[in-house]
Amino acid sequence: MGMSLFPIFLKLEGRRCLVAGAGNIATPKIRSLLDSGAEVRVVAPKASLEVTELAGQELIIWEQRTFEVNDLEGKFLVIAATPSAEANGLIFREATKRKILCNSVDDPENCDFFYPAVVRRGNFQLAISTAGHSPALAQRLRKQFESEFGSEYETWVEGLGRARKELFERDMDSETRRQLLHQLASREAYEAAHPLAPSDLVLVGDTEREARR
Repeated sequence: MGMSLFPIFLKLEGRRCLVAGAGNIATPKIRSLLDSGAEVRVVAPKASLEVTELAGQELIIWEQRTFEVNDLEGKFLVIAATPSAEANGLIFREATKRKILCNSVDDPENCDFFYPAVVRRGNFQLAISTAGHSPALAQRLRKQFESEFGSEYETWVEGLGRARKELFERDMDSETRRQLLHQLASREAYEAAHPLAPSDLVLVGDTEREARR
C-alpha cells in the first residue's frame, strides 16, 4: 500500500525558505520558490549562473559556504539539494527535530513532501505526483496535460472567479448558486467560449482540423 499523501497548495508569499545547494538540481527549486513569493536564502559554496544572477539582482540571499545547523532557525520550509546524500540526510534530520518541512532531492525516504510535475495556466494548476516513485512518469503526464489544457484556461478561470464573486454578492439560495457555478464551469460553457481553442486542435498529417475531445 502506498503512502497516504495529503495534496495541498501552499501559500508561500513572505515565508522564509532555505535551499542548501545551488547547482543545476537546486536551481529550479529556487526558481519555483521565488515564483511562489517566498523569501529565499541559499547556502552553497558554488552556484549556477542563474542563482548567481538572482543573488546579484537581490531576489535571493546567497551565502557562499556550506550548510550550518543554525541556518534552519526561523525557516518555514527547507530544500536539501547539495551534491552529498549524507549532507542532505543530515539537513532532513535536523529539520525534522525543529518540525520544519523538508524535501531532500531525489531521496524519497528523507522527504516530508514531494515536488509535483505542474501544469500552470495562471491560477489554474494541475499537479501530478508519484510520491517519488517515478518523476519521469509525472513529467510525461505533465506534457500530455499541457497539450490538453491550453493557455486559454488562464483567462477562462479568471472569468470564472469574477462570476463566482458576483454570484456570492447576489441574494439567492445556495442550491441555485451551486447549479449556476457548475453550469459556468461545464465543458459546454468552455466550448461555447473557446470554439477553436488550441487544445481542441490535433494534427492530421500536415494539416490541422478541429476535434472535439
